[in-house]
Amino acid sequence: QVQLVESGGGLVQPGGSATLSCATSGNIFSFGVMGWYRQAPGKERALVATITSGGTTNYPGSVKGRFTISRDNAKKMVYLQMNNLKPEDTAVYYCNELDGVRTRWSWGPGTQVTVSS
Repeated sequence: QVQLVESGGGLVQPGGSATLSCATSGNIFSFGVMGWYRQAPGKERALVATITSGGTTNYPGSVKGRFTISRDNAKKMVYLQMNNLKPEDTAVYYCNELDGVRTRWSWGPGTQVTVSS
């Protein structure tokens, strides 16, 4: 069984930065397209970044130019560098492997990012 554990969240001031990490364990044999998602209070979980095994990235307009996803294939870890954070970025952030439009594994606990002065 694959486990995903996100870390690196916390309280950040507007305009600040944070780096999230996603550790994978178990038989994650595929480790293909990985993504970061976020869920704000009262909203559905949304995809904010994806990265292929070859390093191709994609972002929605709301975070493009501010967020950077990266991966370490040897360690099977995924990272999310977030810059110029805004209050609307406040959410619980999760990682998962994409399987088409679905996710492949059970969700981890997520890591809370709160952007506030």
